Amino acid sequence: MLRAGKWVLGAVVIVLALSGCSSKGRLAPVDERAIGGARPAARATATTESASKPGYYTVKPGDTLIRIGMDSGQSWRDIMRWNKLDNANLIEPGQVLRVMPPAPEAPVVRPAVAPTSAPMPVASASAPTNVLPAVPLATEDAVSFQWPARGNLIAGFDESKNKGLDIGGKAGDPVNAAADGRVVYAGAGLRGYGNLIILKHNNTYLTAYAHNQTLLVKEDQVIKRGQKIAEMGNSDADQVKLHFEIRRQGKPVDPAKYLSTN
Repeated sequence: MLRAGKWVLGAVVIVLALSGCSSKGRLAPVDERAIGGARPAARATATTESASKPGYYTVKPGDTLIRIGMDSGQSWRDIMRWNKLDNANLIEPGQVLRVMPPAPEAPVVRPAVAPTSAPMPVASASAPTNVLPAVPLATEDAVSFQWPARGNLIAGFDESKNKGLDIGGKAGDPVNAAADGRVVYAGAGLRGYGNLIILKHNNTYLTAYAHNQTLLVKEDQVIKRGQKIAEMGNSDADQVKLHFEIRRQGKPVDPAKYLSTN
């Protein structure tokens, strides 16, 4: 009997030890606010020392790369690349991300070669050259915005309540690009915007087109001013409308001050 009691006591101790190990091994639940619906997990990128430096952002609860890209004036795919992320969902609160392109590497300076006594060949005036003419970068003054849709203005810009303009219309009405640009987002991954398109026009300006019924363009597609990019709808909205934003370096500005009638 004594020997059986010792065996039972030993079994209880083993079970308690195993249950303790099991509880320590469980992962805490993580908020599912992700582009593809997958559960995000922690991933270290930029160091915490970079958090206070310009061009870096500390992830807050509920953030997604789409939101961070829109608020910083960047493509979410570029942010993935700059931070070497394998998955857009692998971010968590407190993580520090680079949201501006890294500075270009300094050119390598090679030592000068001592001249020789041999004469150097002289190229003729008609000889071809591999030097290409410099192409000027687009500046914010080079962007000319047009109205993206025809319809009544339902709501104007309000810095605290409405980050853009709401333009009314009928389902299926055309939504046009306000300026030349490139599609940096096309999808429904940003809560409150429904089917959304974001165009990047240069290093200063983005435009956003929300609540569409149908999206007619894809990411990385080059778009011309006035090109039809979507059809108006009421996705994630209480009525059919286009919510249109202009963002200057990620900050919403009043589109009415930038739009022309041409």
